[in-house]
Amino acid sequence: MSMKDNYDAVIIGGGHNGLVCASYLAKAGRKVLVLEANDQLGGAAPGCAHIINQLNGAVANDLELTKHGLKYTDTNLATIALGEGGEHLKIEGTRVSALNGAALSEEDRVSFNKMMRSLHKFSNLLGPVWGKKPPRLKNQDLEDKITLGKLGLSIRMLGKRDMQDFLRIALMNAADLVEDAVENKLLQGAIAVDSVWGTHLAPRSPGTVLSLFYRLSGAINGRQGALALPAGGMGAVVDALVAAAASNGVDIRTGAAVEQILVENDRACGVQLAGGEIITANLVISNADPKRTFLNLLGARHLDAGFVRRISKTRTNGNTARLTLKLNSLPEFTGLARSDLKNRLLIAPDILYLEEAFNQAKYGEFSNQPAMEIVFPEGAEPTLSALVQYAPYHLKGGWTDEARTAFLEKALDQLDRYAPGIRDHIRESELLTPADIEARYHITGGHWHHVEMQIDQMLMMRPVHGSAQYQTPMPGLYLCGAGAHPGGSVTGAPGMNAAKRILAMEA
Repeated sequence: MSMKDNYDAVIIGGGHNGLVCASYLAKAGRKVLVLEANDQLGGAAPGCAHIINQLNGAVANDLELTKHGLKYTDTNLATIALGEGGEHLKIEGTRVSALNGAALSEEDRVSFNKMMRSLHKFSNLLGPVWGKKPPRLKNQDLEDKITLGKLGLSIRMLGKRDMQDFLRIALMNAADLVEDAVENKLLQGAIAVDSVWGTHLAPRSPGTVLSLFYRLSGAINGRQGALALPAGGMGAVVDALVAAAASNGVDIRTGAAVEQILVENDRACGVQLAGGEIITANLVISNADPKRTFLNLLGARHLDAGFVRRISKTRTNGNTARLTLKLNSLPEFTGLARSDLKNRLLIAPDILYLEEAFNQAKYGEFSNQPAMEIVFPEGAEPTLSALVQYAPYHLKGGWTDEARTAFLEKALDQLDRYAPGIRDHIRESELLTPADIEARYHITGGHWHHVEMQIDQMLMMRPVHGSAQYQTPMPGLYLCGAGAHPGGSVTGAPGMNAAKRILAMEA
């Protein structure tokens, strides 16, 4: 067993939030080491995400990510809701238009615009909350009071009617909200599906409007709700974060799997790697998911029974797969021009379709007709990248090779309905199920957000009471990953918030 120089902080996991946290701490003069179990940095970001829509603006500016190589091929992707007969709807921000004679009434066009403007306004209220530690309701410090005060003032400044609407819909399910606003089934599906990506939820699940607020609260170049494709793919985003960390003096090691968080005198004091190497540090910061952090790496023996029970009961089972198809040439989608393929394509025909797909997942079956989000990233070779919903972590009989092949065929069947003959274009395919995501990226349950994004696991309850402000019951141990506030997606906000909290607490 060898010993390494003592660090001010050692960060477990080189995912994007770990890199962000490391950069902020190093900029403040701390000596920081990031340990990544895999040979590649970035965690699940390159392997699971494919669109940037929530990267925190403060993170991008503070870490000078543009200077470090972050570029976009498109910063304002449109969304095309695919109709099976080639009659599609094109959504651009708050506007919707019909393609190829798709049915779209003027009333729905106006109602959609009004609804999206309201959703953007309401999402904008919550944006500042995502970029701060979650405020406590009891035993508040000054920052908690200021955060809640500003939120309350912002809600009051909406005016009476908008304030009533916000309070009415904030905890609704997305299906009821959308069905109240528009009648077009294809348009309903396109809006509702954005409330459930990466979750074990359906549009009628309670709280999915809050999930939709979270997704819409991001901004690209000041455009709220915008969607962007990074030049070079998600790996290029990670490269920019790595370059920023290196420029700030962060030490980074790959192929360094942490086996145990070390404790001395009731305080975290370092880590032990899988090969037995010990690295000491004044602070240990975990970018791993909360269950892995507390139950596997730290161990229940260091925690009280109530906290262990709360962590054990957090909902962490993923339900989304990532499909990558390397193609000989781009396929032809019925009713779309080649230039349309630069946009985001959705297969979510209506809300009932999504509910029926989810019903199968509730009973441990993958969806026979899954919902899909499709993009064609620019690169050296034609590639189709898709999120495929729903694929339950706990599949009946397990994710055997036969099950994985069967689900892949279901996904290809769906694609073939909109792009006939697509199988003839495929050179190579990869399907990552939640079980694969767990194995490859060490995320319990293969859940992209680490912990389900619902009201009882958000804000001051994320991941659980007792660790919601990045601190944990173990002195010297902090959280900085997607399982902490505000949650998942490629935002960098948990890493930024955790670093600021640590600098305030450990000054």
